[in-house]
Amino acid sequence: MLRLFDTAQGRVVPFERREPGKVSMYVCGPTVSGPAHLGHGRFTLVFDVLRRYLEWGGDEVRYVSNITDIDDKIIARAAAEGRPEAEVAATYEAQWYEAMDAIGVRRPTVDPHATAYVEAMVALIAGLVEGGAAYETGDGVYFSAEQLQGYGLLARQSIDSLRAGARVEALEEKRSPVDFALWKKAKPGEPSWPSPWGPGRPGWHTECVVMALDLLGEGFDLHGGGQDLAFPHHENERVQAVATGRRYARHWAHNGFVEVGGEKMSKSLGNFTTLAELIESVDPRAYRLLVLRAHYRSPIDVTRAATADAAAALERLDAFARRAAGLAPVAPEPDAVARFRAAMDDDLDTSAAVALLFELVRRGNALLDEGREGPAAALAAAVHEICGAVGIELRSGTEEVPEAVAALARRRDDARAARHWAAADALRDQLEAEGWTVEDTPAGTTVRRR
Repeated sequence: MLRLFDTAQGRVVPFERREPGKVSMYVCGPTVSGPAHLGHGRFTLVFDVLRRYLEWGGDEVRYVSNITDIDDKIIARAAAEGRPEAEVAATYEAQWYEAMDAIGVRRPTVDPHATAYVEAMVALIAGLVEGGAAYETGDGVYFSAEQLQGYGLLARQSIDSLRAGARVEALEEKRSPVDFALWKKAKPGEPSWPSPWGPGRPGWHTECVVMALDLLGEGFDLHGGGQDLAFPHHENERVQAVATGRRYARHWAHNGFVEVGGEKMSKSLGNFTTLAELIESVDPRAYRLLVLRAHYRSPIDVTRAATADAAAALERLDAFARRAAGLAPVAPEPDAVARFRAAMDDDLDTSAAVALLFELVRRGNALLDEGREGPAAALAAAVHEICGAVGIELRSGTEEVPEAVAALARRRDDARAARHWAAADALRDQLEAEGWTVEDTPAGTTVRRR
């Protein structure tokens, strides 16, 4: 049985589903105000791996991840660039999905957009005001956090501790420093929607609770995201549902930070590297392997050396897949699959799963050296099974090569046969620039996708 660290409970617990054989997941998606960075890449990979593993185990997964397409950052970017907010959001949403596709993150089952749910958010906020859990001020509507018993659960702190550490604000109408905005009254020139409190837009913390309850229903199985979202964002979502008498997520899971030199990677610190930059410089699969090598709750330090090492390790996997490509198909070694399942069920211990993967590769290569193809084939099948379960696409050299690429390889062979070395080198450079690894073999030029 899968066991995960539940942020709300502060310990590893059995993952209990609302309905046997089905899993409902909500993972906070991007605010599309700029390019996706490596921190975004990590949380999407972590929950992509969890989703894939659940599906590998036989669960039907409904995976919802939102798009925040209206926000202070989007408004600021639009003003700076002289473009409409919707255009800015559409631009960076397209870039987001390009990056996600490149690193192999599967698209959500549903990706609701905040602007499509404003009316429902207004209805939720109105109910909170009517029930005394929220109040209107000169600049908006605020949730009265101190009135709700248990506020601070996901922060693992008491209300007194949170109040003491809260940022002091100048707004005198705000009753407590821990109260948070549900509705922001519009300023001149800002996009707005109608509401009982005048034109404005919803606060960030309200959109996800409305979307999650609408698309997944009460008591859905898992809410996830980066560690930085546990408080205040996820806590503020949770208490809005509680205040309206509805059960929210059954389990909460959060991944650790991406760091650069020991500091969290973030836009505010200015130390982030975009996923587009990484994809241009290294095999995108290497970032998935780098993420898998660490436990999802631990921080990872992403450096050029770390990504290069992951790329080299990935090549060892591909090399084994190429070497084993001609073996007769057999069932995966049962012990290897059982050990993989045990590692993943232990709080998604992907680092142990990766260690097992390379142990299987070493054993498989040794068996092939000894000419023992039967046992080697069972290990190769286990390697493919494990890689498929965690989303590593192996390149065994048996993939179909487009005719245009094959034609370049033939032209290179002709140039080499004619001893036109400069032309052969130019064709190699062209193939490599297009993302192909070029190898010289006794049969001629072979190419495989990097």
